[in-house]
Amino acid sequence: MTTTHPGPFDHRMAVYGADDAFVAAAVPFLHEGLGAPGEAPPVAVAAPDKLALLRDALQDDAKGVVLVPHTEWYTGSAANAVARNAGYLAAHAAPGGRIHLLMEPVWNGRAGRSARESTEWIRYEALANLLFAPMATTALCAYDTRVAGEAIVAAARRAHPGTGAYEDPITLTAELDSAPLPQPPADAETLAPPTGDTLRSRASACGLPPKEAELFTEAVLAAAAALGPVSRTLMWGEGPACVCELRTARRVDDPLAGFVPPAGGELEPDQGLWFTRQVCAYVDVRDDAAGATVRLQYG
Repeated sequence: MTTTHPGPFDHRMAVYGADDAFVAAAVPFLHEGLGAPGEAPPVAVAAPDKLALLRDALQDDAKGVVLVPHTEWYTGSAANAVARNAGYLAAHAAPGGRIHLLMEPVWNGRAGRSARESTEWIRYEALANLLFAPMATTALCAYDTRVAGEAIVAAARRAHPGTGAYEDPITLTAELDSAPLPQPPADAETLAPPTGDTLRSRASACGLPPKEAELFTEAVLAAAAALGPVSRTLMWGEGPACVCELRTARRVDDPLAGFVPPAGGELEPDQGLWFTRQVCAYVDVRDDAAGATVRLQYG
């Protein structure tokens, strides 16, 4: 089923393949934000060379726009991007979340270095329609076909209302989660039960430094507490790609699980899957008739 996104969140998409086309899309959008009564200053998050183009095109108006290199904004996972956006809106947007945000992903960095990373980015784009639905925020996601590629752009159209290809976020994320996870390796170690000591010891054996082993342990325990009784725990891999898989009789069901920012600003282990998603590079959830398999990868 295809639906429009609920709420006032205005989620747009600009596709371009040349610098002048980027400027032609970005400058009117930023001027729209500058002219919106009662709004916070618009923000442009983009590659440094694109920010230079905007400074030249905006001239004196550039002083009213917050310009941020995208490598400083997109520094980790899709869940980290949710946290960054939510934190900025809470701290800087006008009441109701009124602000214009121009967002260009880092396609030659984490967000575009593999098919898996690209899938996580499309998940973020789809869930943004639900996560930010109550906010009167206007976002323009900029896709440069010279670095993003046609397949990524086509997938991103499905996550943006008004493109003609938009699909309901729940449907789209369910499709992303329909692919089976690779089988654990033969040398995966079974931990029973997943205590702090056993997890910490195995994370260290994977090659994680002590502080990172402790952080990953806290992330696994937070997920286990949120998921309910865990019937099986497997660990494998070599740092930083240390992996822990939890098997539970409880289905997760909610595609927003772990993506909704908690009320408190500090990151704490008692925040459950939110904490886990903020710490781990990947959190893969696969529901089935008997429960769920949740696979956590640190790096």
